[in-house]
Amino acid sequence: MNGVLVVDKPQGPTSHDVVAVARRCLRESRIGHTGTLDPMATGVLPLACGAATRLVRFLSASEKHYDATIRFGQTTDTYDATGTVVSRTERQPSQPQVEDALRSMIGDHLQMPPPFSAKKVGGRRAYDLARRAEPVVLQPVPVRLSSAALVEFNGETARIRLVCSAGFYVRSFAHALGEQLGTGACLEALRRTRSGAFGLDDAVTLEELQRDPAAAARRVIPPGRLLPELPGATLTDVGRTRVSHGQDVYPGHLRPDDARSIAPAAEWVRLLDADGRLLALAQPVPGGPPGRPPRALHPSVVLI
Repeated sequence: MNGVLVVDKPQGPTSHDVVAVARRCLRESRIGHTGTLDPMATGVLPLACGAATRLVRFLSASEKHYDATIRFGQTTDTYDATGTVVSRTERQPSQPQVEDALRSMIGDHLQMPPPFSAKKVGGRRAYDLARRAEPVVLQPVPVRLSSAALVEFNGETARIRLVCSAGFYVRSFAHALGEQLGTGACLEALRRTRSGAFGLDDAVTLEELQRDPAAAARRVIPPGRLLPELPGATLTDVGRTRVSHGQDVYPGHLRPDDARSIAPAAEWVRLLDADGRLLALAQPVPGGPPGRPPRALHPSVVLI
């Protein structure tokens, strides 16, 4: 089984728990998720299966869409509603104040991960140190918040739709929003509605996966439909053989129109067979004339 199965993760299990269920139900040991969801979070969790596990780093790098509910007036040690309350206040922000704060947070910035996170500190998970009350020294990481739209507001809570980069912590965002407003805040609920090209329309529930694994397997998105944002090129039979051996392919090993259409600035190119199956991801080999397609393509990630 090769491809991506999108699961609508329920509240409660960890992302690793969902992977374990999928491995058992689909009888496929090579399964990995493409971006952790906290146990309290629900929604889109793409699982790379079989040879597609080699694509996890590309699939994980995509933008994420979230529907977040944030509660004002309290902070917790985990930055969400599952943690121990650290502070409380009766102060509440106004809607214009929340909207102004959201606008100020859009863009590129450094974000501090929450103390209870999977980030490693000295080889140990931050949440393991935090649970033992040991010092947790984390470093801020560059993230991007592309949009933050206020959907509902009642004074005590705000429902916000976010589009952000990979590695963005919505819990840290909620905590920072509370600090900026002077009220404190924590994340009360979170649902991921999209991860890159994968949305809820693609997803099966964990219950459906367990009840009918065969039906869930038919929902697996094949490798040929993955990473559509990358340019693609169709190989000749000779090109296919070269790719299977990890050898560079040249314009003569590609369909002529594809060889001419690869942009000089392309970082990765999908190499496909005549039936549209993804065989490899290739990196252009420099050396051709300036402004012209690359001299060759090197298959760095081979799926066959």
